[in-house]
Amino acid sequence: MKKLKSMLKVDFRRMFTTPLFYIVTGICFVVPILILVMTTMMDGSVSVNPQTGKETVIEAFDSAWQIIGTVSEDTTESETASAMEVDMLAMCNINLLYFGISVLVCLFTSADFRSGYAKNLFTVRAKKTDYVISKTVVCSICGMIAVLSFFTGTLLGGVIAGLPFEMVGFNAGNLMMCLLAKMLLIWVFVPIYLLMSVIAKQKAWLSILLSLMVGMFLFMMIPMLSPLNATAINVLLCIVGGIVIGTGFGAISNQVLKKTSLV
Repeated sequence: MKKLKSMLKVDFRRMFTTPLFYIVTGICFVVPILILVMTTMMDGSVSVNPQTGKETVIEAFDSAWQIIGTVSEDTTESETASAMEVDMLAMCNINLLYFGISVLVCLFTSADFRSGYAKNLFTVRAKKTDYVISKTVVCSICGMIAVLSFFTGTLLGGVIAGLPFEMVGFNAGNLMMCLLAKMLLIWVFVPIYLLMSVIAKQKAWLSILLSLMVGMFLFMMIPMLSPLNATAINVLLCIVGGIVIGTGFGAISNQVLKKTSLV
């Protein structure tokens, strides 16, 4: 436990003193502002496909909360909107943040192998299990901070864009459960990204590519587990998922570090 605490302290210090964390957090704050303001400005504009002549009307968000999620029972809009409109509203939201977290995890981890820090660390004092636990905890907490940054940007962006903050189909308690569920889902994704990072080691581009590929398979799970009308059941499912996936993928990452070269 003493070695693990020491490694956690070192990793937290390294994370909070590197520009990478502040860049990712700043992007998470700015992105919802840009999305809400730009989609509101483009509301009602028509684009024409020059090959087919088909017209597409761009529709903005009806509420600032739509960038956080949707109400799970509300299917009216998805049934009546065009495919392109659904894609825009489905993709331009907080769920994009989980792909950004993969960049944070992969770059932070690959830096250890590029600099030789990981090899020296394991040679001198650290266990590979402690390394995996430390990286998982530090990156997950930073990911949760990024979620809060996105939520803060949503509040500001909604005010700037003049969008309503009406809660239709959910209440403030559901919204807090939704936010908590999305923060806990970070603990599901980080162990997966960490495994891709220890497989690729110093090749950051490969770890990011692998993480994005795996993350796309899990992308549809995010809105189902954390809708705007989330309840304690959603939070519990996210906790269980984080424990199961964190333990399983953490064990695999530990074995990869033991069985493969560190350079």
